[in-house]
Amino acid sequence: MRFIEAVTTGYEYQGFWGSFWDIIWWFLWIFFFMAYLFALFAVIADLFRDHKLNGWWKAVWIIFLIFVPFLTLLIYLIARGNGMARRSAKEASELQKAQDAYIKSVAGAGASPAEEIAKAKGLLDAGTITQAEYDALKAKALS
Repeated sequence: MRFIEAVTTGYEYQGFWGSFWDIIWWFLWIFFFMAYLFALFAVIADLFRDHKLNGWWKAVWIIFLIFVPFLTLLIYLIARGNGMARRSAKEASELQKAQDAYIKSVAGAGASPAEEIAKAKGLLDAGTITQAEYDALKAKALS
């Protein structure tokens, strides 16, 4: 179509990337589309994260997101945005606690100094470590 316009108007066809402003316009549209997709997926994730919302209401929101996506997204963010932030913060907090608990269980943190000294004494008795290493482990456990 642009080629035909170029022939009839006398302007030279510049290809897909036409001009600098065509490129800027294209990137602007890509930016807004990606922002829309991020918001859409955040709303869908929040719908399934919300345990207080009835399943039928979730279905209604999804149906409206399919048929009137931009308006429904805007209404959802206005009406339920505050709760959305709270649910997201709560989930992040729970994930952080679970990660901390996992790290402590793997690292062995949480063992009392007496348990660590007993483990070190077992290693000393088995001949795995020397007396100097045992003393260093004992000092570290007591500090």
